[in-house]
Amino acid sequence: MPHQDTLYSLPTPTTIGKVILVGAGPGDPDLLTVKAMRLIQQADVIIYDRLVSDEIIALFPLHSQSIFVGKEAGNHCVPQQQINELLVKHALAGKQVIRLKGGDPFIFGRGGEELEALLPFNIPFEVVPGITAASGCAAYAGIPLTHRDHAQSVQFITGHLKQGQDQIDWLSLARAKHTLVFYMGLNQSSVIRHKLSAYGMSLATPIAIIERGTTAQQRVLTGELAQVETLAKQAISPALIIIGSVTQLSQQLNWFQQQTDSITHSDHSQQLYG
Repeated sequence: MPHQDTLYSLPTPTTIGKVILVGAGPGDPDLLTVKAMRLIQQADVIIYDRLVSDEIIALFPLHSQSIFVGKEAGNHCVPQQQINELLVKHALAGKQVIRLKGGDPFIFGRGGEELEALLPFNIPFEVVPGITAASGCAAYAGIPLTHRDHAQSVQFITGHLKQGQDQIDWLSLARAKHTLVFYMGLNQSSVIRHKLSAYGMSLATPIAIIERGTTAQQRVLTGELAQVETLAKQAISPALIIIGSVTQLSQQLNWFQQQTDSITHSDHSQQLYG
């Protein structure tokens, strides 16, 4: 909720706007839902995160006001409290506000917290889900998160916890036939390796790190759990860490990389031969 000393003029019910929480997906603008695209084009105000790709930002309509509130590890340019206050302020001014988040707003996106901040002001809201990074990036890397021969379950884990709290059930994560996807885990790679191995996971377990997934800059680094720290240091954020034997399938199923390489080769040939 806003600070107690924050003052808003209380509008009549007819002037209150609306906040729409929209998932922008993992980066490729073609992965926006039809509904997300339609609402973005109708927005008065778009408040967006760092993980919203440049290609999607280019789709913002000229008539809308865009406000960047991006955060990255160790650098929160706009505190969460202030983001909440921006949502309230613009909605109370009668605006249709799009709160645009990378991936899906309800998966490690603080979407629930932001909607809770609207409740004391009776601001109407809506949620438009997006393709979360785990499914989008894994699909573009040729990694099926579940597979009858490899993994019967998948779990999404955040690499960001509230300071001083580790509520992760590492024993459960270390079990076999299981795929793990760590969001925002590059800076925690040492902890991930140590905890999983301490609870019984083999250091030879295959892993993959996908950086800038679903974009033309996508890169997939593969190796074993023992190498996760070394690979994490080579990776560029945003990146996902995927752990499990399904990651081995990327070598055969990496359709997007093959497609990108083919386009690059074709462009290079045209430059050489006109």
